[in-house]
Amino acid sequence: MSEIPSSTWFTVSPDWGWLVVLYFFFGGLAGGCYLLAALADLLGRPEDRPLARAGYYVVLPCLAISGILLIFDLTRPARFWHLFLQNHTFEPMFKHWAPMSLGSWALPLFSLFALLSFLGALAEAKRIDWAGARHFRPPGLLGGAIAIIGALLGLYVAGGYTGVMLAVTNRPIWADTPLLGMLLVVSGTSISVALMILLALRNRWSTPGVLALWRMNVWLRALELLVLVAVVVSLGAVARAWLNLWGVLLLVGAVGVGMLLPLLLARRGDWLGERTPLVAAALVLLGGFVLRTVIVFSPDGAHL
Repeated sequence: MSEIPSSTWFTVSPDWGWLVVLYFFFGGLAGGCYLLAALADLLGRPEDRPLARAGYYVVLPCLAISGILLIFDLTRPARFWHLFLQNHTFEPMFKHWAPMSLGSWALPLFSLFALLSFLGALAEAKRIDWAGARHFRPPGLLGGAIAIIGALLGLYVAGGYTGVMLAVTNRPIWADTPLLGMLLVVSGTSISVALMILLALRNRWSTPGVLALWRMNVWLRALELLVLVAVVVSLGAVARAWLNLWGVLLLVGAVGVGMLLPLLLARRGDWLGERTPLVAAALVLLGGFVLRTVIVFSPDGAHL
C-alpha cells in the first residue's frame, strides 16, 4: 500500500468508464461553444453572426450525446427519470446540497436555453419558417437574457458542477484538490475554441470574431497549463499518485500534445504551412480528451 497521505484512500470506486470520459468531453464542448457563441452574439460585429450560429448549431447535438451517455452509464438506464422524480410520490427529486442532483437539473435547463438559441439560429439562416424565433438571439432584451443565462449555465455544465461532484466523491486525487472544476472549465472553453476554429477554417471565415478566437486560443493554452500546474501543487504529496503511466499520459498527451505543441505551432506557423491551424486545433481537442481520460481513470490506480 502506498504511503501517499490522503484522507480519502479507502473508498469504493464509482466504476466510471469511457462513457463518463466522453460525457465530460462533449459536455465541455457544449458549454464552451455556447459561451463563445453568446460572446460573439453579444460583443461581436454583424459579420460575426454566422460564427455565432455555428456555435449554437454545435451545442444541442453535444448536449444530446451527453444526455445519452449519462443515461447508459447508469446501472439501470431505464430508471434515469428517478434523477428528476421520486419513484413513489412522483414529486420533484431536487437536492440543492447534492452536486449530482444540481447537475442533473442543470443539464435539461441548459438544454432549454440551447434549444431556444438553436431555433433562433435556424430562423436567422431561414432554415425554418418562424420569424418570431429570431428574438431568441441578441440583439434584443429577450435574446440577450437567453444568451447570458445560457452562457452561465454552459460554464456550469462545462466543468463547474463536475469539478464539485468529483471533489465530494471521496476518491484519491479528486477529493484532494478544489481546482478540478476550474481546470475542466478552462479546458472546456479551450477545446471549444479549437472546434470553433475548425468550423471557421472549413467555411473560410476571417471575421473579427474568428481573429479573436485565434488570440484567445493562445492565451487559453497558457492558462490551462497554469491551472494544471496549480492542481498538481494543490495536491501536495498526493501528486505522487501520478508517478505512473497515467502521469506519463498526462504529461505527454495533455500537456505536450494538447498545450505545448499547439503553442509552438502558433509561434512557428510556417512549419506545416496552411495545415498548421488545422493540426493545432486537432491537437488541442486530442489533448482535452486525454486530460479527461486521466482525470476519470487515474484515481482507481492511485493506490497501486
